[in-house]
Amino acid sequence: MLKSTLIKFNQALDNNDLGKLILRITVGGLILFHGWHKLIGGIGGIQGMLAEHGVPAFFGYGVLIGEVVAPVLIVLGILTRPAALVLAATMFVAWLMAGLGKTFLLTSVGAWAIEDLAFFFLAAVAVALLGSGRFSVCTNPLWR
Repeated sequence: MLKSTLIKFNQALDNNDLGKLILRITVGGLILFHGWHKLIGGIGGIQGMLAEHGVPAFFGYGVLIGEVVAPVLIVLGILTRPAALVLAATMFVAWLMAGLGKTFLLTSVGAWAIEDLAFFFLAAVAVALLGSGRFSVCTNPLWR
């Protein structure tokens, strides 16, 4: 009885393509809020952090690629794997710039101080490994 129930339960929830879509919408959609904030408020803060580390401020525009362009591509399922790697690289740079000193800290509520960076980095890696699935605006699998 339990075995047959578990088999039916697992079969009912076995939808890899829908899972990939939900993951893409979650990762891409949530990071888009960060990108939208930078589009509206500007990237001066990012450019300032880069300048403090001796990196030309012009590279600050890369955050718009990583937090706006790449997430839109991820959500739509266009060039999903490369876009996810761009997002992962963006989160890695964000960790180096803003989170490195917080790596071994907890917040006042017990959360890992860089859990948002870690979540977006690891979720982007997962999207890169999984691809878009069949729910994509592209019909050609090469562009998914």
